Amino acid sequence: MFNRRWGSVTITLVLLVSAAGLLASCTGGTPTPTPTPTELSGSLQIKGSDTMINLGSAWAEAFMKKYPKVSLAVTGGGSGTGIAALLNKTCDIAQSSRKMSQKEYDQARVNGFEAVETVVALDGLSVVVNPANPVNELTTAQLSAIYTNKVTNWKEVGGNDAPMVVLSRDTNSGTHVFFKEHVVQMAGLPTADTKLEYGPKVLMMASSKVGVDEVETNPNAILYVGLGYVTPKVKVVGIKKDAQSAAVKPSIETVKSGTYPIARPLHFYTKGQPAGLVKAYVDWVLSPEGQQIAQKLDFVPLK
Repeated sequence: MFNRRWGSVTITLVLLVSAAGLLASCTGGTPTPTPTPTELSGSLQIKGSDTMINLGSAWAEAFMKKYPKVSLAVTGGGSGTGIAALLNKTCDIAQSSRKMSQKEYDQARVNGFEAVETVVALDGLSVVVNPANPVNELTTAQLSAIYTNKVTNWKEVGGNDAPMVVLSRDTNSGTHVFFKEHVVQMAGLPTADTKLEYGPKVLMMASSKVGVDEVETNPNAILYVGLGYVTPKVKVVGIKKDAQSAAVKPSIETVKSGTYPIARPLHFYTKGQPAGLVKAYVDWVLSPEGQQIAQKLDFVPLK
């Protein structure tokens, strides 16, 4: 599995390359010039999801190679940070690993625009433990009990007699919100409870990288991260929707097929329908070229 992991620090990429020359072709003996792509220029500010920071940066780098007069600045800080920047009109695209709330959509209208969502890739939210941990699978209900601190020792779920070190992304993270709604609160199950919250002993991590680093060295730690952040030094736990279901691990295939129970879309949010340079970039991200980059970084392409 190929992984490129960066922290939540701001990453700004500006890449300049020389423009390609004009090509010509011959048809029936008459020279016919081959049209070149529209010469794009300008700059965009793209902010938000730390889960998407490596993917967004790779997209930006490739796009700037293709269009050398374009400058894209990609920064992280969490989905909440990106959405807040969009609402404040200080970025052109918000990258988010969660859906905008109705309150955020309403605030966009107050600020004079409609926020528009574009799904740009899919992700399997992976539950990881240290390789020394004998636990290989967990149900959604067990994960909920772990993250609400109702279960605090690994022996309660078939592991060693050792206290759990439960790690989460911080509250500004879209991954934090998604996991709370779909796992902690068990959305879609008969046991669903929207009043459930993370337990007081859950440790909040500033970035996925920091959390993965902890799991790599701590035999009692457990964490959830995007599929693109899984490394060979952690063990991915199979997830069972309920006690009767088969355990499924996240992969491009299981996310695409819908068999993995903690899959999610990844979003771009824009001020109104994409236009101009924003539209050109979004269209390219959705193209086979852009989606191939998503797959190379262990995210799940739409097509």
